[in-house]
Amino acid sequence: MGLLMWLRTGLLMAILTGLLMAIGYVFGGPNVAFLMFLFAMAFNFITYWYSDKIVLGWYRARIVDEFEAPELYAVVRKLAENAGLPMPKVAIIPSETPNAFATGRDPNHAVVAVTTGLLKLLNRDELEGVIGHELTHIKNRDMLIGTIAAAMAGAIIQLAYWARWIAIFGGFGRDEDNAGNILAAILIAVLAPIAAILIQAAVSRSREFLADEGGAKISGKPHALASALMKIEQAVRYRPMRNGNPATAHMFIVNPFRGASIASLFSTHPPTEARIERLRKIAEEMGIYF
Repeated sequence: MGLLMWLRTGLLMAILTGLLMAIGYVFGGPNVAFLMFLFAMAFNFITYWYSDKIVLGWYRARIVDEFEAPELYAVVRKLAENAGLPMPKVAIIPSETPNAFATGRDPNHAVVAVTTGLLKLLNRDELEGVIGHELTHIKNRDMLIGTIAAAMAGAIIQLAYWARWIAIFGGFGRDEDNAGNILAAILIAVLAPIAAILIQAAVSRSREFLADEGGAKISGKPHALASALMKIEQAVRYRPMRNGNPATAHMFIVNPFRGASIASLFSTHPPTEARIERLRKIAEEMGIYF
């Protein structure tokens, strides 16, 4: 699993490097392509070491201690011990949309983040099910590639936005070079989101099923995790997250951007109904019946 993770992470970085070099070549030829190569190397370094901080910053997540959030901290500590993991940092996201995700490059640098809406919506058992799910992502080392994919996809989407503005405001010129730049900008605006989707595709939907199973076993409460998924799904349907980055949709336990058109391009979660049904079967195997 470790080798596969490194191969997938390397592939993501290679995709980003190739895309940025192609953009540089279209706009400025070989010299600009080389500059974009250097930029990509720097960006790859930053995303590996600091992608978790980038994602937490997007959501204004604040690291808390056991005095600020005693119940949440106690749940994370108890389940981390059950999972045989070092105690991760705990963060709270100021959002009424209930959800959670894990980030960090390895179990020794992990963060479990939950929204204020999640803490209000779920009871203790349901919270334990959700935290168990996120700790399983940490144990399986899913969060490294997920966090890097989020940072890269976010950067690619930003390039597409810039390209659209170049195409719009570049139209005031009359020379042939300007016309070529407009065409290139339009192509990038179309192709960059496709590249972002390819990056998101590297995050397998099967990882969510595995995290659900792990969460059920770590917490010992598959029924509570199923109940939490149902509550979160229903809440997101009526109150989707408005200010987040759709490139991070795959990181959350349930896609928080339902109703936002661009979010559908980043669907990496299996249907919640299928996940709940799977949890029912896991509960039966554990001798627990809903």
